[in-house]
Amino acid sequence: MSVMKRMSMVFKSKANKALDRMEDPRETLDYSYQRQLEMLQKVRRGVADVATSRKRLELQINQLEGQQNKLTEQGKKALQVGREDLAREALTRRSGLDSQLNDLRAQYQQLQGEEEKLTLASQRLQAKVDSFRTRKETIKATYTAAEAQTKINEAFSGISEEMGDVGLAIQRAEEKTENMKARAGAIDELLASGALEDFSGPKDDIQAELDRMGSGPGVDLELERLKAELGQGGAPKELNPGQQGGQHHGAPQQAPQQAQWPQQPGGHQ
Repeated sequence: MSVMKRMSMVFKSKANKALDRMEDPRETLDYSYQRQLEMLQKVRRGVADVATSRKRLELQINQLEGQQNKLTEQGKKALQVGREDLAREALTRRSGLDSQLNDLRAQYQQLQGEEEKLTLASQRLQAKVDSFRTRKETIKATYTAAEAQTKINEAFSGISEEMGDVGLAIQRAEEKTENMKARAGAIDELLASGALEDFSGPKDDIQAELDRMGSGPGVDLELERLKAELGQGGAPKELNPGQQGGQHHGAPQQAPQQAQWPQQPGGHQ
């Protein structure tokens, strides 16, 4: 296969696919119905033209028949008055009209037959057009219902482009919300630990240090409580200075021993 043939085939296939996507069966059916109506209108105009020609021939035939009758009466009157020459002239003219009448009658019969054929064809075409119109409307209604059902199913299943965009937007919004919450929590922790300074209020280093020191014993006490519940408690922690002072205050004090000095000569200490 040559390059040009391949290019032509590819182009035709692409064009056919594009046209197939663009084609709407309802519009195609409406166009076909419109074309059939135009054809029916042409047939009806043809019937009307043939009928007009037939009527014109009929008028001409009636006119010639009237002239023929007039010449016959003139010939009779000419014979009555003894004018055989006038009678002969009238009959000669009547003979010429007879040939014209025969031709017109033959044409009239021909046109009448054509008119009957066209009328029958018009009736048959009218029946086909009516049948096509009924079928067209049925197909259009079925196609519209199927199209609506397909759109509904796609909307429910999230296949359609609109629903897909909405789903992606919701997913992005949820992700941004989670990231914002995580960022806010991290900033709160950093502010609480003192890693970040809070510039929104007055700076108080003493209170910040006291808060940091106060959070330590609470954690230690909670840890000791959990160990006691699990039966894994260790040796009690060393009491704080305040508690030690209390214990010394409650214990009995021993009397200080007096230092013994060696006796000097003479009994004096």
